[in-house]
Amino acid sequence: MSPGLDPRALLLDSFHAAVAAADPARVLPPHLPNPPQGRTLVVGGGKAAASMAATVEAHWPADAPLSGLVVTRYQHSLPTRRIEVVEASHPLPDGRGEAAALRMLEMAGQLGKDDLLLALISGGGSSLLAAPVEGISLKALRQVTKALLHAGATIQDINTVRKHLMQLSGGRLAQAAQNAQGLALIISDVVGDDPTHIASGPCAPDPTTCVDALDRLKHFGIPLPAGIGQYLEACVDGHRSDTPKPGDPCFARMQNRIIATAHDSLSAARRVFEQHGIRAMVLSECVNGDARSIAQQHAALVQACTSTQPLALITGGETTVALSAPHGRGGRNTEYLLALSLAMQGLPAWAIACDTDGIDGSEDNAGAIMSPDTLIRAQAQDLSASNYLDMHDSYSFFSHLGDLVQTGPTRTNVNDYRAVLIGLN
Repeated sequence: MSPGLDPRALLLDSFHAAVAAADPARVLPPHLPNPPQGRTLVVGGGKAAASMAATVEAHWPADAPLSGLVVTRYQHSLPTRRIEVVEASHPLPDGRGEAAALRMLEMAGQLGKDDLLLALISGGGSSLLAAPVEGISLKALRQVTKALLHAGATIQDINTVRKHLMQLSGGRLAQAAQNAQGLALIISDVVGDDPTHIASGPCAPDPTTCVDALDRLKHFGIPLPAGIGQYLEACVDGHRSDTPKPGDPCFARMQNRIIATAHDSLSAARRVFEQHGIRAMVLSECVNGDARSIAQQHAALVQACTSTQPLALITGGETTVALSAPHGRGGRNTEYLLALSLAMQGLPAWAIACDTDGIDGSEDNAGAIMSPDTLIRAQAQDLSASNYLDMHDSYSFFSHLGDLVQTGPTRTNVNDYRAVLIGLN
């Protein structure tokens, strides 16, 4: 182990390595196809969309036709020359994203057999490309999305619903461009890396149905805003078209290719610890479930660990938080860390939990760092960790301690990164 090691700096270095492993400038170029006989239309959406578009431009032949449109989150744009970048709202959709999605569908429908649709897909695309189907308002779509988020639904649950309520999702972009060759380059932010769940799968076959969407809404007790219940029921009855399914001819010339995953990022983080002589284990890249419950599981694991040498336990995936009213500020990563600090019962451990997109929930931080003296320092400031946890106000708790991790937009997204560091006495 390196002498004089700073645990806080080490944890931050491991997180930055995880983010760098999913940088579009690094992962995208090897997957770019040769230009087609005709023209290339670039479309897409997500928190990495602008960075992906800029990377395509940097590596595309200057004499090959290239144009397009991508949508990214506000403050995530980058300068481009040939591909237009639009900023829109996330996690709740707005009219800018809706208008851009409709333009993409129109442009994709004009492609011919010698043309190429190059789709750049990353996490966040569902909200950024949200053009509601006929009969459903953007307001209703926002209401149901917000209700599912607050209910603690997984991204798979949420996208099972949204795929059936939006014009571009669930393979409908591939359907619009079925005359052309298609390639979707995808940065995965979901457990399992299934293209149908990433940004609601605009270019992927949809194995779910409107029946599944209604089932998910019922399971979480979501009231159906105007138009949504009627639309889904009409779809179930065959009066509305469902999303294209596996085997549909529209996917015959479409390829979905994952170019960055949590696995790659967690492996990069593991190497940072190993370079400092610390044994590191990637326990899982697909942790999901309630943030507090996961924290308790990880604390129990640390308590049961008999290693006398420094050890880093690394996990990825995406936890959830079921919000109660009223509630404070914070995302799933700071909620996890606050619950972990309480569950550790004074064990000498450090931990970091951050979202690789640089945004924990909808806050301005990626996450936070927990130290062995987190609760002691909190007590000195008359901060009750349990009260802050009860109020879902983990952002304020770690802000008071100066332990928030703030990176700004990373312009990529391979889900959450967590590392618990023990044995550094």
